[in-house]
Amino acid sequence: MVNEVYHTPVLLKDCIEALHIQPEGIYVDATFGGGGHSREILKQISTGKLFGFDCDEDAMKNKPDDKRFTLIASNFRNLKDSLLEQNVTEIDGLLADLGVSSHQFDSAERGFSTRFDSELDMRMNKEAKMSAQEIIRTYSEENLRKIFWEYGELNNARQVVKKITANRNSIRTVNDLKNTIANCAERGKENQFYAKVFQALRIEVNDELNALKDLLIQSAEVLKEGGRIAVISYHSLEDRIVKNFFRSGKFEGESEKDIYGNVMAPFKMINRKPIVPSEEEIQQNNRARSAKLRIAERINK
Repeated sequence: MVNEVYHTPVLLKDCIEALHIQPEGIYVDATFGGGGHSREILKQISTGKLFGFDCDEDAMKNKPDDKRFTLIASNFRNLKDSLLEQNVTEIDGLLADLGVSSHQFDSAERGFSTRFDSELDMRMNKEAKMSAQEIIRTYSEENLRKIFWEYGELNNARQVVKKITANRNSIRTVNDLKNTIANCAERGKENQFYAKVFQALRIEVNDELNALKDLLIQSAEVLKEGGRIAVISYHSLEDRIVKNFFRSGKFEGESEKDIYGNVMAPFKMINRKPIVPSEEEIQQNNRARSAKLRIAERINK
């Protein structure tokens, strides 16, 4: 049974349709979490195999008892090597639902949410060394400004960092941080402000954008020609990376072209505009409201 308490799968029907699942195919759910997407994929395969990735030990409890399924306790940035350890060199499809699971947001002690007071942690992998508290207390002003400007897209990043560095030795919890920077928030937009601050810290703690780039590069190497990749992102930084790579095979800058002027990219974009949740799905699961699904097919292999 799908563990919807842990995490409600977003855009489930669209993801399954996007993958064009073959009954005998080999698939990857790069963000296993509560297992909602994985269980739906398993319904579509017969002699095929499914590999799930997750570095959060809490997700291990959701593993389905199915001989066709293997759960790999690793970050998806280790996709290629982890599959090689399973004697898999090619796959037919890959799904990635980026961001934080509902379970992680709702677990107060993890420090992902602004709703609870707890230690500033934000590590998706509890074994990782660097927590949000460590970043607050040890990063230089310049590095903190870079994080909040680039990952949080905060226009007043300099002001925020001044407040933090002046009080950094007393910032240990979620509320410590919120109280320290409260005067930096525009009145009436406090929630959006804190959300940006926490997003920036979380991305840095988990190296999320570089991990996503690693996943995309390796997906092009392991997907068979005609294989599909479907990625759900939740903010513009992720979506831009996915869109650029699907369109040009690069994360930024001009795409390479052959002598005939054709773009030399490993993928063909299936949907020019991202698929977004219906009003009905958003009503049932508010956390789906910012989701964007992009789909691409492996070519030129």
